[in-house]
Amino acid sequence: MKKIYALALAMGLCAIAFSQRLTTPPSGGNQKAEVTQWIGPVEITINYSSPKVHAPNGDDRKGHIWGELVPYGLTNLGFGTSTAAPWRAGANENTTFTVSHDVKIGGKDLKAGTYGLHIIVEKDKPWTYIFSNNSSSWGSFFYDPKEDALRVESTPTDNSYTEYLTYGFEDRQPASAVAYMAWENKKASFTIEVPNINNVYVAAMRDELRGSTGFSYQNFVAAANFCANNKINLDEALTWADAAISAPFVGQEDFTTLQAKAGVLRAMGKEDEAIAVMDRAANHPTASVAQIHGYGRALITAGKNAKALEVFKLNAKLHPEDKFTPNVGLARGYTANGDTKNAIKYWEAAIKNIPENQKPFLNVYQGELDKLKGSK
Repeated sequence: MKKIYALALAMGLCAIAFSQRLTTPPSGGNQKAEVTQWIGPVEITINYSSPKVHAPNGDDRKGHIWGELVPYGLTNLGFGTSTAAPWRAGANENTTFTVSHDVKIGGKDLKAGTYGLHIIVEKDKPWTYIFSNNSSSWGSFFYDPKEDALRVESTPTDNSYTEYLTYGFEDRQPASAVAYMAWENKKASFTIEVPNINNVYVAAMRDELRGSTGFSYQNFVAAANFCANNKINLDEALTWADAAISAPFVGQEDFTTLQAKAGVLRAMGKEDEAIAVMDRAANHPTASVAQIHGYGRALITAGKNAKALEVFKLNAKLHPEDKFTPNVGLARGYTANGDTKNAIKYWEAAIKNIPENQKPFLNVYQGELDKLKGSK
């Protein structure tokens, strides 16, 4: 019995030994490489093996890459099941393209997932990027067009010399980026777009606010403000704003949370309700001189000059200890309402009481005053 156990143990150890892969240098010296780019919350990764223009034995293959080392068109590689294989878009194993969310590649839809990346290289016409649902096979030896998830054309361009095959990203925008492959003297690119990227942000926020992130009223404020600024998901944004104000154990009513709710109401077209909430915010004990002043400035920008003057007057009443900011507000408020006499009066009072941290901007304030005096 002991001999049987010993034999079984030996066989098991042999099986384990043969199943483990020894760490050795990469085949052909083609080092593994990976590049990742985020488009907002969307993560995109290209994993590949990177051959050199110079062969492992040192031979210079410049001028012999495209059409020779990398054949044009589809090729029978003489191994595997594919008799018409594209280039593996790298060396050794599959080059893979992984994206965390649904995107558009060259204007065409591609679902979130990991894909084998191949390229059909052509001599005098556009190349074709292939995104295959098979991402685990070795190279292109088992390529099957039935497994294609997407094909997009890419017109290659001449490029500065690149010794190592390199993938990268450029022209990075808030909702898009251009991925490229560069090697020797060629570069082939494709555009990646995230449709409705703000919806992706909102989905992430929604999920996060249901976890530990939701134990901070500031995060509810940030989510509500994002939706208001982008006029998106406003009904839910209003619930987030209310949570920031009054959710059990989390909510905190202050100028910032009330302002967030007012912003959502304004985005919903409920201007009267927004004004009422902002009146409450401006009169709240947490409202600072700067916050009330900023509200007044926003009202001037929105063309609500009479309301702005009302807010600036409130700031002066609530904060008589500050002889500068409320006076600047009154000066701007009276200017917006065409009362030059009072505007001059309050500019002079503000300049007379200017604090040290505002003295670098004295010429700006003096310019406003001089302009008013010149118009009389």
